[in-house]
Amino acid sequence: MSRDADLEAFGRALRHWRKQKGLSQEELAGRSDLHRNYVGLVERGERNASIKTMFKLAHALGINVAQLCGEIR
Repeated sequence: MSRDADLEAFGRALRHWRKQKGLSQEELAGRSDLHRNYVGLVERGERNASIKTMFKLAHALGINVAQLCGEIR
C-alpha cells in the first residue's frame, strides 16, 4: 500500500486531539460509534475517513471538524 501524506496528516491530527482529550482509541471509537480498529487505521493514515466519519470523530472529541482539520499542516 502506498503512503498518502494527506491521510497521514489527518491521522496525526486525530491522534493529537484524542490524546489531548485523554481518550484511548477504544473510548473514541465507542463515542463515535466506530470500530476501534477503524480508528487506529485512520490514525495511521491507512483509511480514508468519509466526511460523515470526520463529523462523528470531531463530535466525539467535543470539537468541530474545522478544529480537527485545522491541525493539519
